[in-house]
Amino acid sequence: QVQLVESGGGLVQTGDSLRLSCAASGRTFSGYGMGWFRRTPGKEREFVAAISWTGSYTNYADSVKGRFTISRDNAKNTVYLQMNSLKPEDTAVYYCAVQYDSSSYREKNFGSWGQGTQVTVSS
Repeated sequence: QVQLVESGGGLVQTGDSLRLSCAASGRTFSGYGMGWFRRTPGKEREFVAAISWTGSYTNYADSVKGRFTISRDNAKNTVYLQMNSLKPEDTAVYYCAVQYDSSSYREKNFGSWGQGTQVTVSS
C-alpha cells in the first residue's frame, strides 16, 4: 500500500501562487499515473490534474488550465502541483492519489488518497 502525504497548502491572496507537494512512501507508485483532486464543503471531490508515470502526458480540469501545472519527480517519489494566479474559487482541500485505472479521470479510478492539504485564497 502506498501512503501519500500532501503539503504546501496555506492562506494566500488572490493572484498569489502556491506549490503543493505529495510525497509517497511504502510501496512505490512506480508505473502509475498520479492525480490531484480538490473538495469544498458540501461538494463532491473534483478532478484537478493528472500526470502519467513518465510525465509525458498531463491533463487538467478546464477551471485550472493555464494556471496550474502538475509535475513529478519519480526519483523523489513526489508529485507537485504548481498553482498560479489563484482565485477565491480555488479554495478547497487538495488531495493527491494514485491512478490505478487509467481509463478515465473519475474519482473511482484513483486510490491511496492522502489526508489533504487546505488551500484558502482570500479576495
